Amino acid sequence: MPDRKNKVPEPKLATEGVTQKTNTSKLAKFGAIAARAGLDWFLLALFGLIGLAYLFPNLGGETGPLPLGTISSYGVSAIFFFYGLRLSSEKLKAGLHNWHLHVIIQGTTFLIFPGLVLAAQAILGAESQQTVWLGIFYLAALPSTVSSSVVMVSIAGGNLPAAIFNASISSLLGVFLTPVWMGWYLQASTNAFNFWPVIGKLTVQVLLPVVTGILLHGRFGGFAERYRQKLRLFDQTIILIIVFNSFCESFAQNLFSGLSTTHLVLLSLGMAGLFLFVMGLVYLVGRLLKLNRENQITALFCSSKKSLVHGTVMSKVLFPDAAVAGLVLLPIMVYHALQLIMASIIAQAIARRTTPPKTRI
Repeated sequence: MPDRKNKVPEPKLATEGVTQKTNTSKLAKFGAIAARAGLDWFLLALFGLIGLAYLFPNLGGETGPLPLGTISSYGVSAIFFFYGLRLSSEKLKAGLHNWHLHVIIQGTTFLIFPGLVLAAQAILGAESQQTVWLGIFYLAALPSTVSSSVVMVSIAGGNLPAAIFNASISSLLGVFLTPVWMGWYLQASTNAFNFWPVIGKLTVQVLLPVVTGILLHGRFGGFAERYRQKLRLFDQTIILIIVFNSFCESFAQNLFSGLSTTHLVLLSLGMAGLFLFVMGLVYLVGRLLKLNRENQITALFCSSKKSLVHGTVMSKVLFPDAAVAGLVLLPIMVYHALQLIMASIIAQAIARRTTPPKTRI
């Protein structure tokens, strides 16, 4: 019988540690490259779930194992409640003095964007791909994003308090203005859209939670700020559920069958062109109004961004048919990915240009 006490453990091969370190360094290098390009885990998970929905469309549909539609409906209300809980009326009042910058940002977000899309639709024609055009206009009617706008302004060295103020105001205005724009567009294009039931549902699922959160800010606002990162993770999880559910329904009903690779390439080029055109337009307006460098940077990034969060959660209310919602969300997701990549490149270029080179001793 062998003596277990005196048994000498087999030495590990040196190559095992080298292999593990190599794999870890490769993952770290890939993560650094992805982060530099504006790709985070959330964006990668988003496109991963679309691929999963394509392969297994019944997994997240109405006949799936989980009631994703019900979960996402309650999740939408929770997202807007916590958003209202984090809004400070004092901070909003303090930011009102820089009104000319706010007019540029909010005017571009809610007037210039929809106007550009309507002009493009009139020029290019809208006889085909009506639902895709609906998604593009929905993108144009959305508010600016909060987190990525503030991050890009911070990287480029812009007016950070003004960025936070405008991102917050844009999100709040979007709760009211986006449904108004969409109600007008759907009524004008279909003549069969009944706006008032949507307003009722919007009031219950979006407006009421936001107002309740704002009223409770004084009591629970500190809690919301303390757990901001965890609440952001909750927001992202609900968005992923909505996207997966919508795209599963769309693939199950073959709604993407009319979209070829050429259509997707043209859509991507159109979204990139829209982003760059708006940035160029805002830059020219800022030069005409003689904005200082910090305000110019803030106007550039806050005016050109669109919120995937609001687009996804409000689609649950505005487009009750999950299959249609999946197709409507396609332009928003393409724009979201492109805006992160292009804005990240532009912000880092501005930061490098304005940062003095280090002197060697």
